[in-house]
Amino acid sequence: QVQLQESGPGLVKPSQTLSLTCTVSGVSGITADYYWSWIRQPPGKGMEWIGYLAYGTNTYYSPSLKSRTSISRDTSNNRFTLQLNSVTPEDTAVYYCARFKGDYIDYWGQGTQVTVSS
Repeated sequence: QVQLQESGPGLVKPSQTLSLTCTVSGVSGITADYYWSWIRQPPGKGMEWIGYLAYGTNTYYSPSLKSRTSISRDTSNNRFTLQLNSVTPEDTAVYYCARFKGDYIDYWGQGTQVTVSS
C-alpha cells in the first residue's frame, strides 16, 4: 500500500519561505514511472496544482507560481520537497502531495494546513 505524508510548519510569516516535505512509503522510492506532485486548496476555493517532479529529476510548475516555486527530490529517494518563496496570506491553504499515474491521481497525502500570518 502506497502512502504519502506531508510534513512541515503550519505557520509561516509573510515574505518567508514555505517548506514542506512529502514522505513516500510502501514503494521503492520516487520512481520515474509517476509524476510526484504538490497541490493546494485555499480556504473556500478549489484545488490548485502547484507543480510536479517527473522522471525522477525534471520539474514542471504552474505558470502563476513558477517564479516562487521549487520542487526537488531528497537524496534518500523516498522524500520530495516543496519550497514556496516570498509567501503572502494568499498562500494560506491545505497543501497536498500526490502521485499521478498518467493523467489521474492514484494516491494522495492527507494534507497539511499552512497559514501565512504575522
